[in-house]
Amino acid sequence: DFYLYVDEFQNFATPDFAQILSEARKYRLNLTVANQFIGQMEEEVKNAIFGNVGTVVSFRVGVTDANYLQHEFQPVFTEADLINVDRFNAYVKTIVNSEPMQPFSMDLTRDMAQERAMENPRVAELIRELSRLKYGKDLNLIEASIAERAQL
Repeated sequence: DFYLYVDEFQNFATPDFAQILSEARKYRLNLTVANQFIGQMEEEVKNAIFGNVGTVVSFRVGVTDANYLQHEFQPVFTEADLINVDRFNAYVKTIVNSEPMQPFSMDLTRDMAQERAMENPRVAELIRELSRLKYGKDLNLIEASIAERAQL
């Protein structure tokens, strides 16, 4: 899989990018795009995004965007909800195991110090070790590969 994160998406939101959006899944390209206002995008790009997106996360938005987004979050959240969402909160619409989930709210103000205090350091170390074993490569092999490619 490949991952591409694009902030200030409206600066890259061309019809060519709309084509990328519509074909991304086929190439295992996972896109995360963010922007301030839906109106900053051309209609073709908007259609490509909302026609292909798997997850929509919406923080507080203005009236125009709320009017557009309400259809994504109904019947759980309304246009008024999207306009009045509290700071550090968001509404999420996503797909799990190819099935659309009910939209839900997300609170980003949880006390992370308290969360860390509840972590089990042994479990965390085992997860890191498993990741190293599954995905890691010997440093000498990596350096040899880089040196080989650099000589091209």
